[in-house]
Amino acid sequence: MGCEEEILIIRSYDGQYADRVRVEDLERRCEVGPSERVFLFTDTMGDPICRIRNSPLYKMLVAEVDNQLVGVIQGSIKVVTVHQAQKDRAKVGYVLGLRVAPSFRRRGIGCNLVLRLEEWFVANDVEYTYMATEKDNEASVKLFIYKLGYTNFRVPAILVNPVKHYRSYHLPSNIQISRLKVGVAEYLYRKFMASTEFFPHDIDQVLRHKLSLGTWVAYYRDDTDDAEDANFETSGSKSEMTIPKSWAMLSVWNSGEVFKLRLGKAPLSCLIYTESSKVIDKIFPCLKLPSIPNFYEPFGFYFMYGVHREGARTGKLVRALCQYVHNVAATTRDCKAIVTEIGGEDSLREEIPHWKLLSCPEDLWCIKGLKKEARNSLHELTKTPSTTRPALFVDPREV
Repeated sequence: MGCEEEILIIRSYDGQYADRVRVEDLERRCEVGPSERVFLFTDTMGDPICRIRNSPLYKMLVAEVDNQLVGVIQGSIKVVTVHQAQKDRAKVGYVLGLRVAPSFRRRGIGCNLVLRLEEWFVANDVEYTYMATEKDNEASVKLFIYKLGYTNFRVPAILVNPVKHYRSYHLPSNIQISRLKVGVAEYLYRKFMASTEFFPHDIDQVLRHKLSLGTWVAYYRDDTDDAEDANFETSGSKSEMTIPKSWAMLSVWNSGEVFKLRLGKAPLSCLIYTESSKVIDKIFPCLKLPSIPNFYEPFGFYFMYGVHREGARTGKLVRALCQYVHNVAATTRDCKAIVTEIGGEDSLREEIPHWKLLSCPEDLWCIKGLKKEARNSLHELTKTPSTTRPALFVDPREV
């Protein structure tokens, strides 16, 4: 299987200078994006494995033909929650960063790379392997679903909100926003989100990572009597914690410290709107027109993860948290966007500020069982009615 005329060699990425330079060159030549009309280029800033380096276990493979590096693929392994049960955990392998040089496509190189990565997953006792792609990426869908036996799993939405460096949001005076200690944030996530699909078993490692900027909680100051006594911080037992009836929380990951993005192509209307809206917004700020920064230059972004809410009237709490994150991002020079990914059916979609032209409403997740037991349980994972599907936890280490 693979190339018939050339000798295809697939090996592990060695991290040496020659490999690093060639992989970065390939990355710059391979666009990614939600459609043929809009795509992005990735700048890994000298570290080709930056997107997997922070995972518990990871690997990169490269493909060579006649000493030319013509393809790469990355994979990571972790333990997550599946089947809506906190106790029902599984070891999963994530496939990402599949790139094949334009002149070497349609020769089976991508297929061979995936199969070799799956062999590594099997050797490490992985039960499920999954990947994410744009729903409109016909080549990727054909490869994974029709050739490699993956199944449609979820269709999350990627929401992107531009950062306005010359404007801060005025936060509601009746909402209290506080930063949580890492131990308290871990406790709340395990208590309220541990049964969420793909919730990482090592959430403590995620929260304590240097790229995790913090976790914030919001609640109404004057909602109820217990809100006045709300205390998310404790020095002793978690039973001392007083949680109001209505509250929301989220965490922020600084993806811009890992890699940069650059818009390579977009509709002319997007370019015109980018330039004209900045002028209008500066002259007439009272109009509050949506504006975007220059995405045609390399930019960083913040990724919001673990967005969760409990109680009534929580939409305003989530929006206030997002506005707070925007104000923090506005102080970071190269942070031009705030990104989050949630389940396609999640009602949070209506509460999180985002600009539709930059967002992706249908990011396709596909899954495959590598063990017999996992293959037998795929029906439960993939055929759950949309109205009863649980929330989805997107690990910031895999963005």
